[in-house]
Amino acid sequence: MINLGLPGSALKIPTITSDRLRLRGHTEADLEYCAAMWADALVVRFIGNRRLSREETWTRLLKYVGHWALKGFGFWLVEEKVNGAFVGEVGFADHKRDISPSVHGIPEIGWALTPEKHGLGYATEAVKAAIAWSDEHFSRRQTVCIIHPDNTPSIRIAESNGYVRFSATHHKENPALIFRRAPALSALV
Repeated sequence: MINLGLPGSALKIPTITSDRLRLRGHTEADLEYCAAMWADALVVRFIGNRRLSREETWTRLLKYVGHWALKGFGFWLVEEKVNGAFVGEVGFADHKRDISPSVHGIPEIGWALTPEKHGLGYATEAVKAAIAWSDEHFSRRQTVCIIHPDNTPSIRIAESNGYVRFSATHHKENPALIFRRAPALSALV
C-alpha cells in the first residue's frame, strides 16, 4: 500500500501485482508521465477526443486520490514490475455521469495506456488484476465500463474480462456502449 501522508489520516491505496505489472497509487512524481500520456492524441481519441493539459492531468490525479478517500476505490498507476517503466492507468470511478441508462452507484472501470505499451497484452492483464481486486472488495456489486463503439481493442479487453454489452447510448454527445459485469461467483459466497 502507498501512504500518501495526508494530514490527519493516512490514505492507503493497495498495491496489486500481476505477472508483469504493478498497480500502485499515484504520487506527485507521476505527473509528468501521466501528463504526457493524456496529451497524446492516440490515447484520447476515444476518450473525449481532447488532449489534456498538464494542469488538467493534475486535476485528474487529484480526482483519483479523492476517489480512494471518499469511495474506497480509484485508479492505479500501472508500471512494469521488472523496471518500473510507466505503462498507464487502470481503476474504478464513480463519475456521477449524466447518462441513460443510469450507472449511478455502480463502480465504472476504465483504463488508458501510453501508446508505446499498446499491443503487449498489458491492458488485459491490468484490467484482470483490477477486477480480481474488485471481486474481493465490491462484494455482490456489478461493475460497468463505458466504451466508444469504434474502440474495438477496448471492447475486446472488456469482453475478455467478462463484460457484456448492456446498452448503446450517448455521453456528452458522443456515442457510447455500456458494458456490465456481474461479480465473480466466489464474491457471492
